[in-house]
Amino acid sequence: MIRVTENLALINDLLALAAVEANRGPTSIRLLAVSKKQPVEKILAAAAAGQVDFGENFVQEGLAKMARTRSENLIWHFIGHLQTNKTRVVAENFDWIHTIDNAKTARRLSDQRPAALGALNVCLQVNVDNEEGKSGVGVDKLAELAATCAELPNLALRGLMCLPAVRTEFDDQRAPFKKLRVLADTLRARGIALDTLSMGMSEDYRAAIYEGATIVRLGTAVFGERMSG
Repeated sequence: MIRVTENLALINDLLALAAVEANRGPTSIRLLAVSKKQPVEKILAAAAAGQVDFGENFVQEGLAKMARTRSENLIWHFIGHLQTNKTRVVAENFDWIHTIDNAKTARRLSDQRPAALGALNVCLQVNVDNEEGKSGVGVDKLAELAATCAELPNLALRGLMCLPAVRTEFDDQRAPFKKLRVLADTLRARGIALDTLSMGMSEDYRAAIYEGATIVRLGTAVFGERMSG
């Protein structure tokens, strides 16, 4: 587990460096450690090294890990596609969800969120490249969905999230992230308060940081290769 600690130290240094290069504060980036298909022991090692935010793509896997790490006071983010029949368990157990892309799901989460837990932090997933068959609200429907979510009593609309098509060149990588940032700025101008841009992974996190990412999602860079199955 020493490797997890070393990886975290290196990643946090790289995130801070990228932020400074982009003329941002070195602590303005929040690392979301994507822990899907990683053993609990590695999550505990990361937590011992100071990592707080963890992201899961699968509900049941996430719940099992929460049960075994409850004493650590970790913050759990759901970052996978959410099926309608899983909204209640997410509303009752997770702190964040990054993948809302329709009003029905948003309303269900709000209705099912226990009042004692406070509002569920949410990001709207935007299909910035308009890719066929890919999750995410279309750019043309974003404002309507954001307005709906902003009014739901048990949700706290925090920002936007995207998973753009793969690009290899730095300037090309920046384009979809800039698009998401401009969309967030447009919503703010309409009176919808947003403070989060969840964007950037291992291959494009620097481009995302240059365009204003506040949460960067990294998995194998933190934990190493995932378990099979």
